[in-house]
Amino acid sequence: MVGPRPGQPRTAGARTRPAAQGGYLVIMLMMAVFAITLGFLIAVPVWQTEVKREKEEELIFRGKQYVEAVRLYVLKNPGRFPASLKELLDKKCIRRLYKDPMSATGEWNVILNVSSAGLTVQAGAGGASENQVYVVPEKSLPSVRQPVILGVVSSSKSPSVKIYNDQDSYDKWLFYYGQDPKKLPKIIYYGEKTKAS
Repeated sequence: MVGPRPGQPRTAGARTRPAAQGGYLVIMLMMAVFAITLGFLIAVPVWQTEVKREKEEELIFRGKQYVEAVRLYVLKNPGRFPASLKELLDKKCIRRLYKDPMSATGEWNVILNVSSAGLTVQAGAGGASENQVYVVPEKSLPSVRQPVILGVVSSSKSPSVKIYNDQDSYDKWLFYYGQDPKKLPKIIYYGEKTKAS
């Protein structure tokens, strides 16, 4: 086949074929980018949920380590409870001081015995006041008169993926010595108005 002579215009079909192919490639490229973007939009929330689930499992593990540490402390020191988390480490009741995996600072809220914290709380309708705990940020522990640490709870108030002991926020996932998982105690928070004894 002989091409056009010099000076002669090309035919219409010869001119449009490369332009049509270029447009087709641009559309295919746009569809590929759209598919990849859609994949990321679906994958990222799934990945974030998986990461959160792993952190929740770590929270449960670490919380139970503190419960066991308090139990060992009481066995080694009958009639006494730790006054700080560091005391658990010093008495070799825990291998290391684990951080709260759900909070940005890693600081726990500690669970204290209500009566030892110098609080008197009115009894409930049934007259029983023993099913109560006092929750204090770890950094505020020095301001408590005679802290008796029972355990820890996360300082994060975020909603959880998992339901743990019928609770769906991390600040309600309690880990303390003597806990009855079927009965959530009344929680008194640090700074909440109560009668001082």
